Amino acid sequence: MSSESEVISSTASPAAADCLDGLPVPRRYWAMLSIALTVGVAVIDGTVANVALPTIAREMGTTPASSIWIVNAYQLAIVMTVLPFSSLGDIIGYRRVYRAGIITLTLGSLFCALSHSLISLTFARFMQGLGSSALISVNLALIRNIFPAKMLGRGVGINAMIVATSAVLGPTIAAGILSVASWPWLFAVNVPVGILAFIITTYALPNPIGSGRPFDYKSALLSAMTFGILLSSVSAFGHGGTAAKGAIGVALAIFVGYVLVRRQLSQPAPLLPVDLLRRPVFGLSLIASISCFAAQALALVSLPFYLQNALGRTQVECGLLISPWPLGVMIAAPIAGYLAERRSTAILAGMGVVAMSAGLLSMVMLPAHAHTMSIVWRMALCGVGFGFFQAPNNRDIISSAPKQRSGAASGMLGTARLSGQTLGAASVALIFDRFSGAGNAASLTVGAGFALAAAVVIGLRMKSPEPGVATVPPESVPAILDASPEWEWAMVLGTALEAEAEADS
Repeated sequence: MSSESEVISSTASPAAADCLDGLPVPRRYWAMLSIALTVGVAVIDGTVANVALPTIAREMGTTPASSIWIVNAYQLAIVMTVLPFSSLGDIIGYRRVYRAGIITLTLGSLFCALSHSLISLTFARFMQGLGSSALISVNLALIRNIFPAKMLGRGVGINAMIVATSAVLGPTIAAGILSVASWPWLFAVNVPVGILAFIITTYALPNPIGSGRPFDYKSALLSAMTFGILLSSVSAFGHGGTAAKGAIGVALAIFVGYVLVRRQLSQPAPLLPVDLLRRPVFGLSLIASISCFAAQALALVSLPFYLQNALGRTQVECGLLISPWPLGVMIAAPIAGYLAERRSTAILAGMGVVAMSAGLLSMVMLPAHAHTMSIVWRMALCGVGFGFFQAPNNRDIISSAPKQRSGAASGMLGTARLSGQTLGAASVALIFDRFSGAGNAASLTVGAGFALAAAVVIGLRMKSPEPGVATVPPESVPAILDASPEWEWAMVLGTALEAEAEADS
């Protein structure tokens, strides 16, 4: 494949070469560096505010309950806009959306650092969330264009490793900054990173041509209302809201969602990709993703309480004991991504969720005075299992969609992750309220159940053929180049690739 890339890059312009199968080296490495910098900042920004909330609330003279909006504004912006941004990426090009996301995230970080009131900080955090949403919405679509088709699993695995690494470093970076500087520096450090990433994206990121169709503003508004109301209602119900208010919110979200789906059925390339959801591999992989992320959220939210209250560990020990989980993901995801290019992705993902479920159930069986290593290997087993699930499953979601719909697939993957995390966190709050002292063990058990449910869904998916990988024979490239103008052969070849992929799947 590298020889093909060299032929193409030496004959055509970068824009035309971007329509083909991956970027040549070393441009591919620079592109992944820009992805690592920006995705890392987006993930870390989702965790640093949690560490600083008590300090921010105290210095601004606000209540802890009010300060929660600093976190909620960021999450709500992502939930409401990830699908509209992914659709916009399909229309105007993924690089334009991604670079706009970097600018918005960087400016939002600057405004956060300069904020002196809860209202201004909440607004700035919402702006940060919009930037992060733009990055998340087209992240994997760009990776699909950065790596050759046969190396897509590797690219997805590296992306999962970046996310896991950032999740591990987030609280540590926040604690380190707060030990030597004030809380505004938590956000100010993003500014030079954002500027550097923006410069790299100018030269490194691929620039596939968008469809150019009109953007569906009405569907974007309906999508934002549906997911914003739904996830806010579920989250509020799990955190002490009344059942009546939660039910009203969910009912309203279902009604708006019904209107949205009805509208999408008549669209050739719908913002809510109902066309992709009809594909068994795509739809079932998304359901498995929601279930597995719910299992992880159930565990990671309840584990600090379990370790401290049931096993008598300190707060510092608790943080150290949980770290093998993301470390396991860091190690397993790239390996699983590599294997996904050579082995059945369904088998790899199924093995992963079964291992994760076994790790969670074994955690419940820990004695009151468990040895440290007994906790560590169980955490690592959960992390390795999650890593072996995530990379192959994400690869299937992205590769099962036509390449020109990669943005929609990437956006749905982000929506599935956020939905699963919200469902898991709300479930923990509900379980703690209903089961009182047994809430820790119950949360871990329910989490294991979600993981096993993902395994069942993956089993159903095995009956469907796995997405194929379309390639262009090296000998056919010169003929295509000579036969048509640059823009025309790029589009013709892109269509041929999609037709071959459709035939394989």
